[in-house]
Amino acid sequence: MNKKILTAALLGGLAFAQAASAQDFDDRWYLTGSAGFNFQDSDRLTNDAPFVTLGLGKFISPNWSLDGELNYQNPNFDANQDLNWSQYGVSVDLRRHFISEGRGWNPYVLMGLGYQKSEEESVFNAAGPRDREDGNLAAKVGVGLQTTFEKRVAVRAEVAYRADFDDQSVAARDESWFGDVLASVGVVIPLGPAPTAATVAPAPVAPSCADLDDDGDGVNNCDDKCPDSQPGQTIGPDGCPVPVSIDLKGVNFDFDKATLRPDAVAILSEATEILKRYPDLRVEVAGHTDSKGTDAYNQKLSERRATTVYDYLTKNGVSASRLVGPIGYGESRPIAPNTNPDGSDNPEGRAKNRRTELNVQN
Repeated sequence: MNKKILTAALLGGLAFAQAASAQDFDDRWYLTGSAGFNFQDSDRLTNDAPFVTLGLGKFISPNWSLDGELNYQNPNFDANQDLNWSQYGVSVDLRRHFISEGRGWNPYVLMGLGYQKSEEESVFNAAGPRDREDGNLAAKVGVGLQTTFEKRVAVRAEVAYRADFDDQSVAARDESWFGDVLASVGVVIPLGPAPTAATVAPAPVAPSCADLDDDGDGVNNCDDKCPDSQPGQTIGPDGCPVPVSIDLKGVNFDFDKATLRPDAVAILSEATEILKRYPDLRVEVAGHTDSKGTDAYNQKLSERRATTVYDYLTKNGVSASRLVGPIGYGESRPIAPNTNPDGSDNPEGRAKNRRTELNVQN
């Protein structure tokens, strides 16, 4: 094979590798070097010998790599060690890598074409040695293992079979080609810094209903069942106005008393302001007691407590027409247990039951 043709093929293959590069895998150029042992075809009548290689390559896709590689070996003849027999060549090798995420060693298969040149001395008669230099096509197949580039330098272990189509061999004139087995270990050294993943700007996303609140009531449009609520309304979690409730569970009384404590006055003052703010609101004034005492006594005590709150509201500007009651419920509606599970007294529960409530009626 003409050297110029083979060189052009090598350069063309590497140019293809450059054109096929993409950024979703490590496509850096890398140098390769290996050393191994060449088990020569016995028909050559030569010794097995070490060999070395030097190459340049790159990945052309996430699973395919393409290398250009030089090789050299100097086996010598079995019968006459003084006669020279050496060989060197170049090849283009395509490897298919079977890469699995998280695995340190990944297997591959290879296919290669190349050009091998043999330099051979022979003796036919007393005239002395005669030299032969011939080049010819070579083909290669093999398998191997290779590490990743995570530790900067990858390691490659390989076994290959090379068919050397040398039909001019002096030692074996009847052979038209020879098969050699090549076992080697080498390194793969990437050139340049490792590529970084390309950052793709996210496409603008139109705001969803969950991000919008057209009526400004604090409930997003997705959940708002009343999208036309007005400012000043009390809004529920569904976006709809809800009746205003006034919690007077904090208006409690001392045991057996119906007089307002100072803390109850502050709470009632706030309740008065709420009622003035919502003039259409009607409430029931209800009094309650704990379980101490007879039912009849507690009924009267609850009525007195309701009356105390009723009088406070009317004296502070709340119209009696908006109030239902005063009504006493005695001990019939506790909000906490008056006794513990074992039947003993529960002072804290009884204190919560000595109360007056404003129950919204509309």
